[in-house]
Amino acid sequence: MKKTQPFIPLFKQFIRDSETGKRLKKNGERITSRSIENYSYVLKNLIRFSTDTNFELRVCSILRLTKRELQSEKNYWKKFYKNFTEYMYKKGCFDNYVGANIKVIRVFFNYLKEEKDIYTGDFHKQFYVRKEQIDILVLSPEQLKFLIHDKAFDRKLVSTQRKIKDIFVFGCTTGLRFSDIFLLKNKNFEKNDGEWYLKLKSKKTKTYSYIKLPGYAVDIYKKYRPTSERITIFGEKNLSNFNRSLKRIGEMAGFTDTVEVSREKQGKAKKVTAKKDKERFCDNMSSHMMRRTAITTLLILGMPEHLVRKISGHSHASSSFNRYVHYAQAYIDKEITKVHNKLEVYEQNIS
Repeated sequence: MKKTQPFIPLFKQFIRDSETGKRLKKNGERITSRSIENYSYVLKNLIRFSTDTNFELRVCSILRLTKRELQSEKNYWKKFYKNFTEYMYKKGCFDNYVGANIKVIRVFFNYLKEEKDIYTGDFHKQFYVRKEQIDILVLSPEQLKFLIHDKAFDRKLVSTQRKIKDIFVFGCTTGLRFSDIFLLKNKNFEKNDGEWYLKLKSKKTKTYSYIKLPGYAVDIYKKYRPTSERITIFGEKNLSNFNRSLKRIGEMAGFTDTVEVSREKQGKAKKVTAKKDKERFCDNMSSHMMRRTAITTLLILGMPEHLVRKISGHSHASSSFNRYVHYAQAYIDKEITKVHNKLEVYEQNIS
């Protein structure tokens, strides 16, 4: 006879073991706080799904099951995957988010087998993790220069907006991840032969960077440089406030051109519509745009790919980096077309 155990308490234990260091990565490092935060989001989604759909969540060791019971267990997890993903899509989620939830659930099943000695079978390996290629939206070099240099616009901003704009400009220049920017301290800035450099180890990839800074980025650092070596340069981070303020700053800057953004659900493209009639560029500004802007700007302005990869920390085989290359090439093609169109026109002077 099948003996089942409640799913949710085990998932909570999975999170606790990750928090306390009882569960580690395969390389022996502790699970990051960002990953644990993601586990908590998945737990909330699973609880809502179970409550809203009356779907009983449980696990069962497949050892000593009969053939019929094994088939029943296989059908149960097929049904779970179908019902859970459909539930998430109906809630308005897209492929990347649904796929991220499924990926965490698969990690949880591995934990049950390896840490709790509960062998539930390999049914979770059939859970398909969908991924989507989200449209890349970045600042143009002209927009970035406006934020860097326009003093009149800078004076229109209140102090909190001005700081967020400065952080955004710094991120668009250095290509740092949002999480890495808010870990910067005085020790990460070094002056060498009259030039300023940023040196750090990425929290996510563990790769080292040594980046020469332009004058305006140095000015931003000096503006917020703390007197204590232990205090971070830009203070505490609050992602939701940052993104909300950034959208307002983009609106004030006039970055209001209409853009068409599409996302995917179950592999099919869906046009994303805003609450307003049109989706504007500023409505899509977020912390993610900093790194994307830095990478594409370097490529657009002619820096060789291998050097950009060194700065951004992307490997040679990185598929995500290749998307930036394609985007930059499309931008270059567009600019070249403008020149070609001017050459196509010939007006003969008739005296």
